[in-house]
Amino acid sequence: MADKRDYYEVLGVSKGASDTDIKKAYRSLAKKYHPDVNPGNTEAEAKFKEVNEAYEVLSDPQKKSKYDQFGHAAFDPSAGAGGYGGFGGFGGGFDVDLGDIFGSFFGGGSSRQRRNGPQRGEDIEVDITISFEEAVFGCKKDISFGRYGKCAKCNGSGAESGTVETCPTCRGSGQRRVMQNLGGMQFQTTTTCDTCRGTGRYIKNPCQKCKGSGFERQTKNLSVNIPAGIDHGKGLIMRGEGNEGKNGGPAGDVLVMVSVRRSPTFKREGYNLYCEVPITMSEAALGAEIEIPTLEGREKLSIPEGTQTGTVFPLRQRGVPMVNSSRRGDLYVTVNVEIPKSLNEKQKELLREFAKACGESNYAKKKSFLKKDKK
Repeated sequence: MADKRDYYEVLGVSKGASDTDIKKAYRSLAKKYHPDVNPGNTEAEAKFKEVNEAYEVLSDPQKKSKYDQFGHAAFDPSAGAGGYGGFGGFGGGFDVDLGDIFGSFFGGGSSRQRRNGPQRGEDIEVDITISFEEAVFGCKKDISFGRYGKCAKCNGSGAESGTVETCPTCRGSGQRRVMQNLGGMQFQTTTTCDTCRGTGRYIKNPCQKCKGSGFERQTKNLSVNIPAGIDHGKGLIMRGEGNEGKNGGPAGDVLVMVSVRRSPTFKREGYNLYCEVPITMSEAALGAEIEIPTLEGREKLSIPEGTQTGTVFPLRQRGVPMVNSSRRGDLYVTVNVEIPKSLNEKQKELLREFAKACGESNYAKKKSFLKKDKK
């Protein structure tokens, strides 16, 4: 076990990392080293296996607890009972089942029972990108991804027809006994059978298609209904569409992570929308009816006389539909007065005359500011 890297180091997290941090680190590394992304790269394949091994332990509360106490020795049958410093003082030879020891410590069953029992298949994460409009109004998207399913040739048995036999090494128990000499004392430990890997079954002629694994790589095509109002970074779960389970266990799920492209017109915050619309000096001063963008198209908005830049006009129930609800957020339209540039002399002269005609009385904010400044 000395050549094994620390599982926390493999995932790049600290020992006190939360379950969420561990899962996030695993997903990132699994994507990076996945065989589909690195075809023929044996180094990446080894990394992928190492990452999966680390996650299998650290994602399981019982296994993680054992690993935190004993390190890799917790899962090494060759470590013997002496590895835990507890059985040397009795003398003589003892028949020690490490799975039973850990089961009594942590409330679990034997290692063989867990190995042979139904195991849920792993989840699969699929990323999709949709437009802003598709997120607002909802849509249907077709996705395609790889998964591990039952081998079509052997129906998941891993064997050619009629070649599954009782393991000759362990006689179907899934375990074998090993004698070890520790400090001059003989210990007999029970470990997982190497021949059948704890299953109690021996495949004489492995299936040629799946090489005896019982699983094959498949391409799955699904249609995903994207609900109206979904936001960037949200996920949709498709139950039972992930990798096939083992020993009759249920299949994992598919988690569809949604990325939404930004809108050039609207800024979204929750279910509310924000939009900035430029207006002219004359429209702000005299009032006007302008066109504004909405989710349903362009509409008219009345601008009152004397509107100041930065004025916000709320349009209730004109924002993004709330997921699985008939309600909607609001639309907030902010008007900004655009000051004209590159004026010719005639235009400048007209503005000077206009400024003289207005005087100071038409600029209440400026007048109030000057009074405060004098004080």
